Amino acid sequence: MRLFFLIMVAIFISIATQSAHAAVLQDDRVDVLYHGYNGGGMDINGPAILLRKKATESIAVQAYYYVDSISSASVDVMSTASPYEEERKEVQLAFEYLHNKTIIDVNVRRSAEDDFLGNSISLNISQDTFGDLTNISMGLAYGANEISRNGDEFFAEESKQYSLNFALSQILTRNLTMTLNVAAIADEGYLNNPYRTVRYVDNSQPSGVGYQSEVYPNTRNSFSTKISASYFLFYRAALFANYRYFSDSWGIDASDVELAYRHPIGESFELELNVRYYQQTEASFYSDLFPYKDAQNYLARDKELSTFNDTTLGFSVTYLVPQQYSFGDLRSEASIQWDHLIFDYENFRDPTAEGGVGNEPLYGFSANVIRVLYSLYF
Repeated sequence: MRLFFLIMVAIFISIATQSAHAAVLQDDRVDVLYHGYNGGGMDINGPAILLRKKATESIAVQAYYYVDSISSASVDVMSTASPYEEERKEVQLAFEYLHNKTIIDVNVRRSAEDDFLGNSISLNISQDTFGDLTNISMGLAYGANEISRNGDEFFAEESKQYSLNFALSQILTRNLTMTLNVAAIADEGYLNNPYRTVRYVDNSQPSGVGYQSEVYPNTRNSFSTKISASYFLFYRAALFANYRYFSDSWGIDASDVELAYRHPIGESFELELNVRYYQQTEASFYSDLFPYKDAQNYLARDKELSTFNDTTLGFSVTYLVPQQYSFGDLRSEASIQWDHLIFDYENFRDPTAEGGVGNEPLYGFSANVIRVLYSLYF
């Protein structure tokens, strides 16, 4: 992985020193967001704010602040513990540098909870070439996390993450653009949830089931490929399609496909409809119910590592605010987006339901996500 990082840095330097015609940075802006999630016994909501400002025509700074207030009584929690509440805060600071047609940006991020502290840094570069019909971008990132456990002052673990990504975007015709994204991620260290347990058959217990802590491998390598297409229709509408494939060293294979349609109404409104379907296989060390304690070296019962699928139906409305009604006659827009998600688990059973150990109904739930965003450009 370290060799790959050195190769990527060398490529960055090579691209950044190429001569090209001048490009421009994105507009200065302020975004204010409220997000909310409700489903599966979990409520997550909070605000976010983003501020972007150009210091010169070649340098821009971006700051981002995000809050999650989490209240959980999910099936995982209720089977072995009590409902809980916590808050997560995230801060990001990014710097962009423009040189001819090359944009280099550095992003530092810090995420904090009562029992988790994450820090990361990323470097990305993008280059327009071939008459501005092609954009090539590459990036690398490093993250370091500190994991603790509430109520256990002796528990202290760490994890690290290295990632590489590459994207190629090509304008094929006047109306059609396609993009290819490839990413590789390497995780190492403590990779499981310190509160989560697995269950196993234990006839010595009145319930017939016993519990023990999950045990994960201390490494995980993940790879993903995504192909996207955008087709703009003659009446200012647009079609979007995405396909993504994911695999990792834990035995998970996943894919998802997404379709969207954007339609203008007059000069001020845009409507968008989207549908997404996702499916994955289970991790090689996952089981809903193990036959006995310490049944294998690695043990997991996280439902997100099981075989499952989910479907998302989404709808959004964007209002392009006329300048005379905006702050200081500046350009602005407001949008609201609603997504409805349906999850179906094929080998994760609801331990809170009746039916006997290992014979409970398979678990499934639905969730709603709402986002309200206001953006002001200046």
